[in-house]
Order: sequence, then structure tokens, then C-alpha cells
Amino acid sequence: MDVKVLGAAGEVGRSGFLVGCEGTNILLDYGVMFGRRGSPPQYPLHVRPKDIDAVVVTHAHLDHSGCVPSLFVSGNTDVYATPPTLDLSELLITDMLKVEKNAHQFDMIELDNMMKNTKGIRYRQKVTKGEAAFELRESGHVIGGSTVLVESEKKRLFYTGDIKTNGSRMLREADMDIGQIDLLITESTYSQTSQKPRMQSERELVEFANEVMDRKGVLFIPSFSVERSQEIACVLQNANFKHKIIMDGMALKVNEIILRHPEYLRNPDIFRRVVNNAVSIRDHSQRRRALRQSSKGDERAEPCVVISPAGMLVGGNAVFYLQELAFDNRNGIALVSYQGEGTPGRMLLETGKVEARGREITVEAEVKQFEFSGHADRDELFAMLRKIEGDPKVLTVHGDGEDCRVFAREIHEEFGWDAHAPSANDLVQV
Repeated sequence: MDVKVLGAAGEVGRSGFLVGCEGTNILLDYGVMFGRRGSPPQYPLHVRPKDIDAVVVTHAHLDHSGCVPSLFVSGNTDVYATPPTLDLSELLITDMLKVEKNAHQFDMIELDNMMKNTKGIRYRQKVTKGEAAFELRESGHVIGGSTVLVESEKKRLFYTGDIKTNGSRMLREADMDIGQIDLLITESTYSQTSQKPRMQSERELVEFANEVMDRKGVLFIPSFSVERSQEIACVLQNANFKHKIIMDGMALKVNEIILRHPEYLRNPDIFRRVVNNAVSIRDHSQRRRALRQSSKGDERAEPCVVISPAGMLVGGNAVFYLQELAFDNRNGIALVSYQGEGTPGRMLLETGKVEARGREITVEAEVKQFEFSGHADRDELFAMLRKIEGDPKVLTVHGDGEDCRVFAREIHEEFGWDAHAPSANDLVQV
């Protein structure tokens, strides 16, 4: 068994690993990475469709799924994932192609061809392809998200994809009953960071929401459409939050997909109540009415929570909500996602300002950040490693370059395993 690394391991984005098994080739993820605004997207190394026997997509986020349609420009292959991953991948890639017209090497026709070649599989359902067999396991990262076990030639590979071993309010813990491993490919995103306990973050968010309600304000929570928006709504529901919760943007389509796949949730009943109780906003007139804003701006919104994309305040309906809510000190803004460098969300955190009406304006609303990462932190990753059986080689990927290198060195020092942070085009054999 050998693994060719297709994306630059020392970065978060364009994930891709080609696993060779005695003539059978399994592609694990094939994502896209977005640069700064105006710069072109970046892709993994090219793979010819005719050289692939199967593609396994761990989850729907574009840095893992977004480049799969490129395999259908001049050929085709089978694409395996859980049913919610397939549905969400189609939604996110469609949105990417609409927003970034003509920016990619493929378009809707290739996405349509990809979807015609998809095969939904359950967790722990073994699939055999030639000399290889693989199965998906629960990852705790996003609904339908998976880790992957690949077996061939009496060798076993475990790929974490993106993993949250403790799960979340919505998702069960990761399934780590995987047996002996010969090669481990592990994410390193927060390998050098310890996060707050999830329950503490939940409690602090609910307290902030109630403080804003008490002063008759509106709490705006810009949030990623897939998983984070739903998790935040579930946190409020679980806390018996008494005020109106508004959900907007692509999160509504994601809600519909999740409702079709309740078996992937920790508690489907709580999620159904969230969706039934929330106010869904589907156009701009509804948006204004939900906030009870008159055209003259002389009518205040009733106290409520607004959950809407984008998580880093890049596009989406965030611009509208910022303009309506950011300049009243009774309101609040809760940032519950990572704020990338150069994004409006990072600017807001560092300077207290946003760009609005063509200029930088100081925000009067109270701004707080809360930790709700969908990735395992340092403590979770090392707890995961202690459960690994065998003497595996380890590839540390999906993190900043230095973090991957330090993580690999720490793994070697603690467990004695052969661990390193690979580069694109590296070939690793076991």
C-alpha cells in the first residue's frame, strides 16, 4: 500500500490522497482552496479519472469535496460518501459555481455527471474495489462526516479527514473502534491549541444572548450554513431560550437536508423543534419584516436572535444585518466561527470596525467571540492517538505548516512512531 499526497499538507485546503493498493487506486477527498479575494482557487495535483477506481469523500466542506467534479470533465468514476454528504456536497458546490462564475475548471454539467455517479453508503458498510476494501466511520465533525478505513495487502490505513472526537450538541462522538493501523493520516488544524470545554462556550453564549435580550436588543450570530448555524440554534433550544430565533440564507436548505437524514443526529427531536420554532427568512422583504424595520428606520426590532451567513462576514446576508444592527449599542454580535486572516470578521475583532456604506465605521454593538470549532483540539487529538493500536507511520496534514511539523515531532517523541508532515507529491509506502 502506498499513498501519494495531492495537496500541500502544511495548509488547510485542497485535501487529497491517492491510495494505491496493488493496482487498485482509491482517492480520499479532492478539495479546493480559496485564496484572498481576487486570487484564483487552488486545486490538488491532477489525477486522471481512468487511473481511479473510486473516490471517497469524507464530508461536504469544499476543501474536501469541491474539486471532485473536475474528475468528470473527460471521464468518470464512482464517488462514495454518506447520503447527507452527497446532498450537502451538491448544495455547496452548486453555490460555489454560482458565486464564482467561470473561476473553476468545471461547471454544472460536470457536477451533474458527478452526482449521477455517486453511491451513498452507511457507516461501517464495507465496500470492496479490486484489491482494496474501505468503510466509513463517524467523525463527529459535520452531519454525515466520516473518517475512512482502507484495507489491502494485510495493511490498514486510517484517514481522519476532519474529526471532532467528542462530537457536539448535534452529533455523536467519533467512532474510534478501528483496530490496528499501519498508516495514519491525521488532521492537525488545532494540534497546538487547547479549546474551551464546549459546555462552557455554550453557557457563555446563552448568557450573552440573554444579556442582549434584557436590554431590548438583537443578537446577530453570523455562522457557517452547514452545521454551525444548526448547532447554535440547538444550543439555544436546549437552554430553553424564550425569544424569537431567525434563521436565514443557505442554512434553510441545509436544515431541509438534515431533516431527511435524522439517523445521523445525536437527538433528532431537538433539531425538529429548532426548525419548527425558528422564523425562516427567504427573501429581503421577509428579512425587513422579521426585524420590524420600517423604510424610515424609526421602528425598532423586537428582541431576537438572528443566525445567518456568512460565518466570517464575507458576503451572504451578513452585510444587511451588519448595516441594520451593528450601530446600536443595545445589540450584540456573537462570532462563533474561526475568523480567517483578511476577512471582515477578523477586522471586526481586531479593530472594532466594519466596512459599510463605502467606508470604515466603528461598531456600536457589543462584539464577543465564542469557541465552537468542529475540529478536535490538542487534547482530543492526543486522546485519539492513545487509542490507536499498532506501530503506524503517521502523516500530519490539514494545518499550518509549522503546526504540522511540530505535531509530527511531538507524536514521534511521545509514541515513537515514524511521523512527519508531508509535502505535495510525496509518496509514502507501508
